[in-house]
Amino acid sequence: MRLRPGLLLALALLAPAAAATQAQVRGTVFEDANGNGTREPGEAGIAGVVLSNGRRIVRSGADGGYAIAARPDDVVFAIKPADRRFGMRANGLPAFWFDLRSAAPSGAAPGPVALPDLRFDVALSPRRKPHGPLQVLLFTDPQVKSLVDVDYYRRDIVEPLRGTGAALGLTLGDLVNDVPALYPALDAATAALGVPWLHVAGNHDVDPDAGDDVTSLRAFHAGYGPDTVAWEEPGATFIGLDDVIAMPGRSPAYVGGLREDQFAFLEAYLPTLRKDRLLVLGAHIPFFDTAAPGAPPTFRPADRTRLFALLRDFPHVLLLSGHTHNQQHVFHDAGDGWHGARPLHEYNLGAACGGYWSGVGDAAGIPDSVMSDGTPNGYAVLTVAGHGDYALAWHNARDATDTQVGLWAPKVLRRGAYPAWGVYANVYMGFESRGFESRGLDGAGTDRSRIEYRIDDGAWQPMRKVLQPDPRLLAENARDDLADALRGYDRAVEATPSPHLWRGTLPTDLALGQHRIEVRYFDPWRGEQRASTGYRLEAATP
Repeated sequence: MRLRPGLLLALALLAPAAAATQAQVRGTVFEDANGNGTREPGEAGIAGVVLSNGRRIVRSGADGGYAIAARPDDVVFAIKPADRRFGMRANGLPAFWFDLRSAAPSGAAPGPVALPDLRFDVALSPRRKPHGPLQVLLFTDPQVKSLVDVDYYRRDIVEPLRGTGAALGLTLGDLVNDVPALYPALDAATAALGVPWLHVAGNHDVDPDAGDDVTSLRAFHAGYGPDTVAWEEPGATFIGLDDVIAMPGRSPAYVGGLREDQFAFLEAYLPTLRKDRLLVLGAHIPFFDTAAPGAPPTFRPADRTRLFALLRDFPHVLLLSGHTHNQQHVFHDAGDGWHGARPLHEYNLGAACGGYWSGVGDAAGIPDSVMSDGTPNGYAVLTVAGHGDYALAWHNARDATDTQVGLWAPKVLRRGAYPAWGVYANVYMGFESRGFESRGLDGAGTDRSRIEYRIDDGAWQPMRKVLQPDPRLLAENARDDLADALRGYDRAVEATPSPHLWRGTLPTDLALGQHRIEVRYFDPWRGEQRASTGYRLEAATP
């Protein structure tokens, strides 16, 4: 994948900016048999590969050749066929795009610049056969603000994943915290995994000096390529969308939504896709509304309705989002503008940085970083088995036991006291589904999360879902309040009501002594998950 030497010399012949509205990008998609990124004699062209300028699509011809019109500020990209792979750039990112701004003359002023026709060749591997279910690593909001945070990200998230069998990685925005200069350091950490990686832009990836939405992602484009991207794998198609409409100088400075060029791309590309495969759309701002009552919507309702209309006829769709630094599952229905055959699942996954790399450091110096809903920081894994089936799993950072349920209970109660105290189960992937039916990899269905508890070896009883803050984080907030000095660089985030917290009342009429509390959670994809703790009953007199 390269620019043809000599073409850039023509850039010296500058035309007036107003006269150069677009250029022709031409090239060949070819089978890179020796993997060196350059087409050599005997390496055949590949027909039928889709390329885009972010608005329209074209396909390579029988000889692998293509041509597409592009504006001077476009990013032209190829869509990976399911049975092939791209090569890697020097920084470890997949080589599938070309930013036309990189062809502008050195020292040119911002804005449209006259460009000649350009050449962009696309190297693809020989055909590959799929091997088992597809695994995809899902990150969101690393949100690093310094090289110290990059080191936390590397040690906390990336290093434990070395040797992963994932075929693809996807980061859903807020790669940095308004510091685009950190992109190379962040990329170096992620590239150590050796996994092809796609990036979606977030509101903290906007250029700090941007004057409008059109020019808000120049650094992102230079580092990561298109802000609308598609990628095909066996069993699934992935589409990444920049859904941050930047409004510099206003408050709020952005709103969730989609641009006309993105709708043009979706209207051109979606009809070409098979409907028996999973379609995954990833974005930063959630498609559901998170605004406080009376506040403007956080995602433009008209854009959501228009998007959902384009997706309506696809029976297997999964939405992915980040941004909230919380974790929850949302199931869209007619009230949200979704009119498909069954509710539309959106997984709003927790942040890699959790609570913004805050809280007390552990023995390795890495902050606790729990999120405001009580979920530990970490990452998710999407597994695709084909026929539209998928499974999701959340993994806390550096948690060897892969804890799925965080428990909190009092250590001691008075025997015979009024049973006013309870055990709390923070089920990190828990949800109530409003009629959703999930089919896991084994085809088994479930219509909701089940969370039950028992004391000692007693009968299992249902726990009650509550909307209140996680008690563990409340206790951490209290410790920060009572401390005479800072306990970490930033104190833990303030606890907010958790959407996945359950409560069970603890009996006080049992025998004196220690009692075991056991909780089980029936995860729709991973099956039964258990956690346990205990409390003690003591005798007391007035």
